Amino acid sequence: MTKAIEALFLSHGGGPLPLLGDPGHREMVSQLTEMAERISRPSAILVISAHWEAPVPTVTAHPNPSLIYDYSGFPAEAYRIEYPCAGEPVLAGQIVQTLTRAGIPAQLEDRRGFDHGLFVPLKLMYPDADIPCVQLSLKSNLDAAEHISIGRALQALDYNNLLVIGSGFSFHNMPEFFTAGSAEADARNQAFQDWLYDVCTDSGIPETQRADRLTHWEQAPNARFCHPREEHLLPLHVCYGLMEKASQTYRSSKILGKASGLFYWE
Repeated sequence: MTKAIEALFLSHGGGPLPLLGDPGHREMVSQLTEMAERISRPSAILVISAHWEAPVPTVTAHPNPSLIYDYSGFPAEAYRIEYPCAGEPVLAGQIVQTLTRAGIPAQLEDRRGFDHGLFVPLKLMYPDADIPCVQLSLKSNLDAAEHISIGRALQALDYNNLLVIGSGFSFHNMPEFFTAGSAEADARNQAFQDWLYDVCTDSGIPETQRADRLTHWEQAPNARFCHPREEHLLPLHVCYGLMEKASQTYRSSKILGKASGLFYWE
């Protein structure tokens, strides 16, 4: 059987809103359900979520993880969402071993459940919750180059038919989600999305240059306007490091009125 690993960076929206029928997430919901139909059904899913940071890369190892409702101020139904997928402790152990062999200290976490960076998009993509999942943290130093290196190290992972999802947001300026839009703000939002699209999808860019541009993403147009803090962008860096080539598929959508993107590598 041929080993196959694919990667998907997605913008996961605002908390549980994509699961609550929010009209500002309609395009995103349609996009994720379409991608699930396009992607070969994976044997397991590894999610790098923007909502978990740890001093070293840390991997969930519980066989039946609970859910973490890591949001507040939503209707009661947001705290009754279920996604009873199994964990995959064997895969978790392999991830830690693979990173450690590459000189990247890593550890298992056998108590933590899954945060909404995992269960919200996966409930849309795979609603039957019948694919085992593990979650990998970001490093709390939020160093872009190190997250690319984590992805590169995972190239050595020997696991067939694995889907790696970077669950973040290509635009994540929280105050802007709650202010009236303006032509200037929309232009700044779009300028960064255009830069990210060019960097991630242009097959003519040498990989050394692509990695350098992603490492120095703060130099992009309006980078800090779109990402005052970079935790929602860095799952993309892990996906890129894993695949180390141009993304073949890009989808754009408006989420809560902001231009956002999805990248898929196969």
